[in-house]
Amino acid sequence: MSKKRVAILTSGGDCAGLNAVMRAAVLSATALGWEIIGIENGTAGLLESPPRWRILKPDDFDGTVMRLGGTVLGTTNSRNPFEYKMDDGRTLDRSDELIAALKELGVDSVIGIGGDGSFAILDKLVKKGDLKFVGVPKTIDNDVGLTDFSVGFDTAVSVATEALDRLQPTAASHDRVMLLEVMGRDAGHIAVAAGIAGGADVILIPEIPYTIENIASKITEVKESGRNFALVIVSEAVRTPDGRKHEVVYHGGETRYGGIAEYLGVQIANATGSETRVTVLGHVQRGAAPTYNDRLLASAMGAKAVEVLARGDHGRMVAWQNRDVTDVAIEDAIKECYTVATDGVLVRTARALGISFGD
Repeated sequence: MSKKRVAILTSGGDCAGLNAVMRAAVLSATALGWEIIGIENGTAGLLESPPRWRILKPDDFDGTVMRLGGTVLGTTNSRNPFEYKMDDGRTLDRSDELIAALKELGVDSVIGIGGDGSFAILDKLVKKGDLKFVGVPKTIDNDVGLTDFSVGFDTAVSVATEALDRLQPTAASHDRVMLLEVMGRDAGHIAVAAGIAGGADVILIPEIPYTIENIASKITEVKESGRNFALVIVSEAVRTPDGRKHEVVYHGGETRYGGIAEYLGVQIANATGSETRVTVLGHVQRGAAPTYNDRLLASAMGAKAVEVLARGDHGRMVAWQNRDVTDVAIEDAIKECYTVATDGVLVRTARALGISFGD
């Protein structure tokens, strides 16, 4: 190739800010004289014949695209190429096919926008193929290590906060306890941040055990103070008091978190005599236009990913730390899930405001 060619792809679940990452990477790389190609539908696009890709140019990323939620390239959060489940039930290692596709495209470096699961797969893949890789963290769950924030988190929290804002007046109108179930996988970051910002009375997260009695006590306290409603926000991974997960089985046997708020609504109603209603935000948290914070974070991280490759480095993940963008080793970033610190600033703040965690 006469010029450096870099592939960029999104992997895992979608979120707001992905297009802003790509925009920053394309503009930065083009200024260096590089060529950026976009892989469609994540790693799945490389396993099609022919592979699905297109050259990305600055003209493709005007101000309109930056404002869009989702990803213009598409993404996938299933079918690990190292353990690819075929339609006939067999499981194959198709990593060599994927590596061959990248090399046939003349690619020597990959920028992957994903979470910890995607990074583990992509890092293993590029090492096997002797390619360079830089990761950009994106997940509404904000559970990637060594970065204060991941792209998409701020928008998800904003959506959840707005939901509480909308639930408050209807709760007050009908003397109800409103429960809002939010995403977050095994971390309660969305619930804690939105719960504080949205004035919740109770925040339930998987990191802090709770009892129905303690939740009921808080709601009773609220009503005895003269207020006729209460707001409860609960993270999807919260278990029942006896430790059971609440999951939903989807087509093909896939299980995902879901249903804990419905369970708690019944328990709270029985314990307090209050009328309860449940709202499950689900994928509404993913689909919004990115907030200005997510656009700024995405832009800084996309540009940094190109900078890392330009200095000849790889095996890195860009990160936001101490009000600055930096980069860290991929293996260190994905070593463990970044969950809510039970003695951290947000939990301490919530407790200072009189918010109960049910403990």
